[in-house]
Amino acid sequence: MSKNVLKGIAIGGLIILLSLIAMYLGLVFYYDDGFSYGTRINGVYCAGKSVNEVNEELLKQCDYAGLTIIDSDGKSYTISSEEINLTAAFDEALNLYLKQQNPYLWVDNLIGDSGNKNLKPVLTYDKETYEQIVGGFPFFHGQTPEERKVEIIKTGNGYELKDERTHVLNEEKVREMIKDAFENLEPVLDLEAAGCYEDFPLDDEMKKAKMLWVKLEEYQDCGIVYQFGEETYPIDAGVVCDFLLLDDAGEFVLDRNGNLCTDEEKVYEFIDRLADEYDTVGISRQFRATRGEIVTVEGGTYGNKIDREAEKEYLLEAFLDKRREVHEPVYLQTAVKQGKDDIGDTYIEVDMTNQMMYYYEAGELKIETPVVTGNTSLRRGTPSGTNFVYSKETNRILRGEDYASPVKYWIPVRGAIGIHDASWRSKYGGEIYKTNGSHGCINTPLDKVAELYEMVEIGTPCVMFY
Repeated sequence: MSKNVLKGIAIGGLIILLSLIAMYLGLVFYYDDGFSYGTRINGVYCAGKSVNEVNEELLKQCDYAGLTIIDSDGKSYTISSEEINLTAAFDEALNLYLKQQNPYLWVDNLIGDSGNKNLKPVLTYDKETYEQIVGGFPFFHGQTPEERKVEIIKTGNGYELKDERTHVLNEEKVREMIKDAFENLEPVLDLEAAGCYEDFPLDDEMKKAKMLWVKLEEYQDCGIVYQFGEETYPIDAGVVCDFLLLDDAGEFVLDRNGNLCTDEEKVYEFIDRLADEYDTVGISRQFRATRGEIVTVEGGTYGNKIDREAEKEYLLEAFLDKRREVHEPVYLQTAVKQGKDDIGDTYIEVDMTNQMMYYYEAGELKIETPVVTGNTSLRRGTPSGTNFVYSKETNRILRGEDYASPVKYWIPVRGAIGIHDASWRSKYGGEIYKTNGSHGCINTPLDKVAELYEMVEIGTPCVMFY
C-alpha cells in the first residue's frame, strides 16, 4: 500500500474522531442547562428539560386522592388529601439530582438503566388535621393490655369465649405504617396483611378459661333440628347452654372424667316450653274472615298437641348421644298441618254474626250458604272456637232432652255440635238464630250440606266465630 493511501486513511480517521468529539462536546453543552441525554425520572423523559419543566410534568401524573386503611373486620377508613390540604413538589429532589449529574458523562445513560431515576416528592400538609383524623379512627380506642381479659360469657346465642388478648392491634406500629403509607402516596393499607395484629401472653386463669371453652364449644355443638311442618327449630347453642348442670355458686359441674354434666330437669323444662309454643289445641287465633276483617277465635278442639313425655325422653337421649338429625315430634293429637299456622287453605268457616257458612278448598271458595245457628235467646248459642270434622254420617236421628230430629247428613265438629240439614226450616240466615235458632248445631240447607258432605274430609278445620 502506498504512503499516500495510508496518509489518506489517517487523515480520514482523524476527521471522523474530531467530528465525534465535536458531537459529544456539542451534546454536553446542549444539555448543560438541563438534564443529561437519556435521563428518565419516574418514567418521564427529561433530557434537556429544566427542573421547573420536569416538576410540572411529574405533578401531572401525581394524582393522589388519599389513603384508605382497611382493618381486620373489612371496615375501611380514609385520609383524604383534600381534607388535610396535601401538596407535593419535586423541585428539591430534582435540583439535587441535577447537581449529581456530570454532563460529560451523559453517555453512561445509554448503558443499562443508569438513565432511569425514581424520585419522591416533598409533601406538605396540615399535620394537626391529619392527627385529628388518624386519632379518630375507632381501632385506636381499644383497651390497655392490662384491661384485656379472657373470660366465658353467656349470651342469647349460648356461652361464648370473650378473648381480648388474641389478635390485638399494635397501635404504635399502625400509626407508623399509616404515616409511611400516606407519605409514600400509597392508595391502600391493609392492616391484617401488614401484620399489625398480635397476641398477648395469658396468665393461668386465662389458660383455664380457654381450656374450659374447648369443652363448652363441643358441648354446645348440637345437630338436632325439630321439624314442625314447614317450620324448623334448631336445638342450637342458645338452647343447649341452658342444659348445663351448675352448682350453687353458678359454676359448671364436671364429672370425674372432667366432662360437663347435663341437668335433666332443664332438658324437660325446655320441652315444656317448646310444646307451649307449638301446641295449638284451644289457642287464641287470628283469622281472616270472609267478611273482610281479622277476627280473634278463642278455644276449640282443633290443633296439634305434642306428647311431652315422649319428647323429653327422646331429646335427652338424642342430645347425650350427640345425634345429628331432623326430628318430627310425637303428637298426642295432630292437625291437618303442623307448625303455628296449622289451619291451611282448606277449611269450613261459620260466621255466626252474619249467619253464613263457607267452605274453602285449596284456597278456593267452593260453598257459600246462609245457615241458622244456636238460639241465643235461650242461651243455646253455638260456641265459637276452632274445631274440626271428626266424623261423617247419613240418615241419623239427633236426640236431646226435648227433641228427636231425623237428618240426612250429619257432620259433627265439636261434641254434639255439628252441621246438618233441617227439613223443618224453610228460611236461613238473617236473625232467625236469635229467637228461633237451633240447640247449638249449624242448620244448613239440604242441597248445600249434601255438597259439603261429599267434599269435606275428616280432620278438616271448622272455624266458628261471631
